[in-house]
Amino acid sequence: MTGRTAPSGASRPPLSLDEYAERARTRLGPEIWDFIEGGAGEERTLAANRAAFDRTRLSPRVLTGVGECDPSTTVLGRRWGAPVAVAPMAYHTLMHPDGETATARAAGAAGLPLVVSTFAGRTFAEIAAAATSPLWLQVYCFRDRDTTRRLIEHAEAAGFEALVLTVDTPRLGRRLRDLRNDFRLPPHIAPANLPADEADYSSPSEHGRTGLDPALDWSVIAWLRSVSRLPVLVKGVMTAEDARRAIAAGVDGIVVSNHGGRQLDGAPATLDVLAPIAAAVDGRCALLLDGGVRRGRDVLGALALGADAVLLGRPVLHGLAVAGGAGVAGVLGLVLDELSEAMTLTGTATVADADASLPAGPEDTAAARHRRSGEAPLPDRPEPTGTATATLHKENLHRSVTDTSPPTAPANTPTAGLRKQDLHRSVSDPVLDTMNFLNEITGRFPDVVSFAPGRPYEEFFDKDEILEHIRRYLDHLAAGGASDEAIRTALYQYGPTAGQIRELISDSLRADEGIDAPPGAIVVTVGAQEGMLLALRALFADPGDVLLVASPCYVGITGAASLLGVPVHPVEERADGLDVADVEAAVLAERARGRRPRAFYVVPDHSNPSGNTMSRRAREELLELAARHDLLILEDSPYRLVSPGVQLPTLKSMDHARRVIHLGSYSKSVFPSARVGFVVADQPVRDPSGAESLLADELAKIKSMVTVNTPALSQAAVAGALLACGGRLTERNAVPAKHYGEALRVTLEQLDRHFPEDVRDRLGIGWNRPSGGFFLTVRVPFPADNAALLRSAEDHGVIWTPMAYFYPGPGGERSIRLSFSYLSPAEIEDGIARLAAFLHAEIERPGATGPTSGRDT
Repeated sequence: MTGRTAPSGASRPPLSLDEYAERARTRLGPEIWDFIEGGAGEERTLAANRAAFDRTRLSPRVLTGVGECDPSTTVLGRRWGAPVAVAPMAYHTLMHPDGETATARAAGAAGLPLVVSTFAGRTFAEIAAAATSPLWLQVYCFRDRDTTRRLIEHAEAAGFEALVLTVDTPRLGRRLRDLRNDFRLPPHIAPANLPADEADYSSPSEHGRTGLDPALDWSVIAWLRSVSRLPVLVKGVMTAEDARRAIAAGVDGIVVSNHGGRQLDGAPATLDVLAPIAAAVDGRCALLLDGGVRRGRDVLGALALGADAVLLGRPVLHGLAVAGGAGVAGVLGLVLDELSEAMTLTGTATVADADASLPAGPEDTAAARHRRSGEAPLPDRPEPTGTATATLHKENLHRSVTDTSPPTAPANTPTAGLRKQDLHRSVSDPVLDTMNFLNEITGRFPDVVSFAPGRPYEEFFDKDEILEHIRRYLDHLAAGGASDEAIRTALYQYGPTAGQIRELISDSLRADEGIDAPPGAIVVTVGAQEGMLLALRALFADPGDVLLVASPCYVGITGAASLLGVPVHPVEERADGLDVADVEAAVLAERARGRRPRAFYVVPDHSNPSGNTMSRRAREELLELAARHDLLILEDSPYRLVSPGVQLPTLKSMDHARRVIHLGSYSKSVFPSARVGFVVADQPVRDPSGAESLLADELAKIKSMVTVNTPALSQAAVAGALLACGGRLTERNAVPAKHYGEALRVTLEQLDRHFPEDVRDRLGIGWNRPSGGFFLTVRVPFPADNAALLRSAEDHGVIWTPMAYFYPGPGGERSIRLSFSYLSPAEIEDGIARLAAFLHAEIERPGATGPTSGRDT
């Protein structure tokens, strides 16, 4: 018998973090191994941290229909590849000469943050140059506060994004291994970011005794706020009482930590105290945990008990000792692979789904939350036939369009005392929090000039016009032969689900847009947002179906996808807009993962938020790609009819293969409060018997269970507006379009005035130049986050929108969206002057500019 010789343990990569630890132990001197591995006293707390995770059991879930899990998460407004960060640990250079720079590269490659120790062996600038993901600074507060202040200033200048104050070291714990070894740092190892001539760092324990401030109290948080505007987390909290004090002090985050068992021996394991601390925090700030994490399932166990993320400590040093940066990458890769495995086997689709129902035991039924129900396997999907027309098979639509069973009566369950983790994960979507923050800022500063809302200009609205529109529509019905009784019914009753003004919309689309859509292919919706919801619900039937979106993108589509559990793959625009080659690359990447790219969402004209417009050539290429890859296109284009000049043809007007589902809205072209939109869905749908309908018919079925119908009064007002202009909204909106074009011109003119080309090149500021729409994008040389927005409103009286809000993943951290549609030219002039003052102040703020992780646009 022949066979392949198994690789020896030494030649193959380690298969677990324990194997990395064993190999690191053989490579390090005993005194260095004890320094990084040891704990305080008899090391009972050190052992307890791991034992707590060893006791944790997770309940497998079967037939959940989850498909591929998504381990990414958002902490302090930044998207992480997984809920894991590298914990702060001193002197990575003890493990490898590259030290923290190697760790930063590996963490960045995995999309994970690195918390850099005060006692890092490489400079902040070197670490930042190697980093491609967020860097946080772990802060020890010294007796000499100036030393601490300078340390923070240097970290801010290097682009660090948060401060993690260690609060459990009024004195260092009694670490017996170091005492026995009389541990001293090798002569070539020193803290690279602390004054070289002001202290003896060779004995970490002695320097800790003489250098660290033992008298810290909660006032230190206010002091940190006075020297830095970075978010502040406290590390070392082990009780719910201290967590409440931290929140009262205004911290942005808490790290549940016993210092890796290196301080008070006999303290409980961090995992054992996590749940009561999470209950005390109750979502009011970020909550992280460290201590004892050695497997991906440990990460999931911590999330289930309330943590937002974990910090991974000693194993990172083990990887660094074994193989430098490659070893760190191996350690992080193992943890992330094990996390994905654990999420899949427990039916945990996203990080937000991890809750107290996961650990096995008595609590398994007490805290069970709503999960997406399992779905029966679909029949094999036929390969694209190469035919010109997109024909949908009814069995490939969501099962709700064929469900004829009566609704199930709700159970008589208590309604009080709901916990957020028991609600659908979409309510915890970071996008909702960011938009709420923007609304809060607007409410707090009513006198600011706001470039945030994408609203029509109110001076074009006449309060009497609505009544005229409704009367015109009633006269139209009468002229068409409708009786008084029929008109009364049309105005006062529910009306047809698909809408009662579809004929007028069909005529208007033909006259204005060159879209030949019969009334039966149209569904009138409650705004375009409902159209998105209906289309996604119908089309995405299989857990393996993926929605591609042009990114940055309108948050409504990603919000609807989150609500329905539809996975999203962002296709990032380039500086000059969307490249169709990038769309194809995304299609092929998803197919390689075993998933089906079902549809691609795009705003081709004057996009929200970027303001970019697709060229005619790109439109043609996108339609050709859709036919080649059996892809549907969701076209959303609400700004073209209120933009100056001749517009490029819509994708739908160019669509001869019925690949495009056109989402329309009258919010910009008539008025927003009507909340009337429409969907053009002329794709044929074939059921198993061979009978055909249109996709619009299936959308109407779903709508009947959502909004029943679009309000008749709103439809009547919009219909009257269409009748008044003979369906040609471009003619009706000639004056508004001229205003919006002028508002855009004034905005660009004022930006040019305050930032001439040589100035903006020197400062690192730039912007695009849209041809219409309501928005443009400004690139800035500092993080344009919520903290900067608050400073802009508070100190300069101007509001804008962070572009990061519009990225489904990382991106946009150094860009802002300006909306000019709601403002007069005088208000724009004043607002840009205020914005310019803010930009100059922000650039001059200590530590504001410098290297950053993530994409800028």
